[in-house]
Amino acid sequence: MGERVEIVSDFYSRYQEEERLIGSRQGQLEYRLTMDYIHRYLKPGMQVLDIGAGTGRYSKALAEEGYEVKAIELVEANYKVLANKAEKLRNMEAIRGDALDLGKFADETFDVTLLFGPMYHLYSPEDQHRAIDEAIRVTKRGGVLLVAFLSVHAIMVTNYLYQWESFTHGYQENFDDAGKVRHFPEQLFTGFDIVEFEELFGEKPVEHLTTVAVDNVLEVAERRPDFSLDDENFEMFYNYQKQICEKREMLGTSSHLLYICRRL
Repeated sequence: MGERVEIVSDFYSRYQEEERLIGSRQGQLEYRLTMDYIHRYLKPGMQVLDIGAGTGRYSKALAEEGYEVKAIELVEANYKVLANKAEKLRNMEAIRGDALDLGKFADETFDVTLLFGPMYHLYSPEDQHRAIDEAIRVTKRGGVLLVAFLSVHAIMVTNYLYQWESFTHGYQENFDDAGKVRHFPEQLFTGFDIVEFEELFGEKPVEHLTTVAVDNVLEVAERRPDFSLDDENFEMFYNYQKQICEKREMLGTSSHLLYICRRL
């Protein structure tokens, strides 16, 4: 646990997380489509838990809409921004904590649980299952969980094919000799095969509702020096992505994905 926390904290102390979902078309698409799916399951008066809330982009927006929001963040740099936002909203509480231990909350407390950041940085099966189990435990029966994860196949394109010199190095780093995905702290951001991630929930008390691709190939497209997407074309691309985001053949092209399930 110590190594993971140190690696993640070091990165986010230098990274402008507050700008991630507004500073690029990729981030804008991810945020907007994710909010669309959150709103599918929210009803007035519901309580929301945001685990790995970052600087509170989702938590603040939902609190401003009137929902009761508890927002948990591990990294001190992000938590300071999150806590500052929570101070201004009576129905939002910021909590410093880890996705692996939600002991502060009783079983079946929340109507909607967001697990958006932690799965990017959990490398062992034990930690991955612990985070999921804790999120399920604190969600009410009939409540909905939205769990964000990264596609290892998108990582192979955005990090190794497009940006770095050696695709061979990237493949050897992310897959073992049998083609199974590898997870280890030095990756910082760890990606999953789509089926691999879905299978993490196979024996858990949930019903899979859908898996959603929330940003398509915009992360790599925006690295082109000639890339341009004005408001009209962004709106068209958003509508296109909304139409195709659940198609199985499109999932692996997206860097960021959502696994959505209902607690049984």
